[in-house]
Order: sequence, then structure tokens, then C-alpha cells
Amino acid sequence: MSSTLVYIIVGYLLLLLVAYLVQERFIFKPEKLNQNFKYQYQAPFRELFFDIEPGVSINGLHFYVEKPLGLVLYFHGNSRSIKGWAKYATDFFRYNYDVVLVDYRGFGKSTGKRSEKDMLSDMQFVYNRLAASYQENHLIIYGRSLGSGFAAHLASENKPRYLILDAPYFSFKKVAERFLPILPMKFLLRFHIRTDKWLPKVNCHTYLIHGTNDWLIPISNSEKLLALNPRKVTLIRIKGGGHNDLPSFPEYHNFLRDILKS
Repeated sequence: MSSTLVYIIVGYLLLLLVAYLVQERFIFKPEKLNQNFKYQYQAPFRELFFDIEPGVSINGLHFYVEKPLGLVLYFHGNSRSIKGWAKYATDFFRYNYDVVLVDYRGFGKSTGKRSEKDMLSDMQFVYNRLAASYQENHLIIYGRSLGSGFAAHLASENKPRYLILDAPYFSFKKVAERFLPILPMKFLLRFHIRTDKWLPKVNCHTYLIHGTNDWLIPISNSEKLLALNPRKVTLIRIKGGGHNDLPSFPEYHNFLRDILKS
């Protein structure tokens, strides 16, 4: 074996090791907040803490209205914190729905070491707490981008009124392979978050909202999800929409209004 080939093999193995160890930094891009940080919004809200276990607390924001028609549980994407994502709560409380947004472990004020199993368990804990105050058939689960996987899993294990997925992916592994095609992501990934596995198990109606010009997670992902359960899934295409700009399209808000008022 030539020395050049040895160097290539060793270099590739080192690349695999690095990819395995640091992948979390590429998947999750949290904004961390001091525990003393004070949220400030014009709309009425309260801060929530869901104490999962010693050392693990999930921070949330609860925007509320008088006599709500129900509650939207919002799971955000892979970056920032609920401090910034909270601006989207108005898309729901304008139609007389309460809204709860939560941060994943390591995001914002939420604490705890991340693993897929634990994060999925956290979301079920939050759901159980909310279901104690709201009738489950008035609960709507909304997942945005990375959050679509957590939302789909939660809906598959419970009986919410609707599931809404915003720019969802079909397979998280496929998304990773698209950007790192030379690596065996099937074996390297520690977070699989199987939207494709869980969506067929969701009994409520599911709405997929996707921009036709989304380059990060192409609309073909939603088209594949639709094919898994076409009787219970509706795909809403936002013509010209990208990955991060759907709220700038009037059609997006019109569709949300129709869904929430149905």
C-alpha cells in the first residue's frame, strides 16, 4: 500500500471522527440567554419553566388571549431562541389562539445535555402539562424546519386537533447527506429525528406549508411526506417562498387563518 493511500485513509478516518464528535455544533445553533434575562413583548404573556428532572429545565413563553379557541404549541428551527421566534406568536393569537413556544435543551434558558431520546421526552412532558389545561382536541402542534420532526413525533404519540409542519424535511439523514455526500451519515448521525417514520402514524389531519423556492429543504421533501399518507395530509405550496421568508407572503397567513378557523 502506497504512503499516499495510507494518508488518504487516515485522513478520511479522522474526518469521520471529527464529524461524529462535532456534528451537534452544525445541527444546533442556539442562542443562549442568561437565566436573569427579562423577556419583553407588547402582547400579554407569561414565562414558563418545565422542570423535567434535576439539572434539566425547559423554558417557554405562553402568549394568551381572553377566551381562546385553543392552543398552538410551537417548535422552532435549529437556531436562535424563543426570544426571537416569539414574534411569530402573533400569527396565531390574532385568530384567538393561545401560543406556547419552548426552547430545546441548550437553547435560551433551557438546560440539559441534548440527545434525541431526551429531547423527544421533553416535548411529551411539555405536551402533558399543557393538555392538563386545554382539551386535547383544541391543541394544535406546529413544527418549523428542524422542529417539524419533534412536532411529527409528538402528534404520532397523541391526539391533537391538527399538525402543521412548516418547511419540513422528509429524512434528516437525507438532508445531511445532501451537504456531506462523502460521509456515511447513516452511521455517523446521532440525531435522526424521523419525520418520514412518524408522519404515517399521525391520526389527525396534517398540513404541510412549503415554499417552492426553498433551497435548504426543497419542496420535494414535503411532496414525499404527502405521498406517505395522502388522505390525511394537505400540502400547501407557497409560490416563490424560500426557507425563511414564508411569513412575508400573504398566502401563508391566509392559509393559517383558514386552518385555525376551520
